[in-house]
Amino acid sequence: MPEEEFHWVFLGLGGNIGDRKENLLKTLRMLDNKPGISVEEVSSVYESEPWGVTDQAPFLNMVALVSTALEPRRLLTSCMEVETEMGRVRGEKWGPRLMDIDILLFDDVTMREEDLSIPHPHMLEREFVMAPLLELRPGIVIPGKAGVRPCYPPGGEGKVTKAFRLDEEEWHGNG
Repeated sequence: MPEEEFHWVFLGLGGNIGDRKENLLKTLRMLDNKPGISVEEVSSVYESEPWGVTDQAPFLNMVALVSTALEPRRLLTSCMEVETEMGRVRGEKWGPRLMDIDILLFDDVTMREEDLSIPHPHMLEREFVMAPLLELRPGIVIPGKAGVRPCYPPGGEGKVTKAFRLDEEEWHGNG
């Protein structure tokens, strides 16, 4: 397949139910094994206080850079399939979850639809998204946000802290 048919996408992953580290590892492996998706790079894992609904367990969050031949809507479907295969049950908005996968950035695409907005509409206000994203790409420019400079430092601060880094052998499908 020609190189120009592939897209670069940043995905946000997070969860706070069960074995959080193992859930992240399983999710990365499942994404990497989906047709048309290849996990290329991952940030460190960050622990964060809950956002939105605060009376729940802390989350583990990370960002993964994937290459994909899929268009945004099909990628969203694949991500939701992985969430379901992991055992996610959709309940309370911003409530506890086994695994959540968000499309943060998709090339330089900007789109707003009822169930899919790219760039992710809340990413700039969420340190648990921006700290790992800026770890991977410190100078990233968010499409449609000209002049907006994310202010969260790699490594996190405040309610978000770098917890650990996964070894590639742990998550990559080719090991």
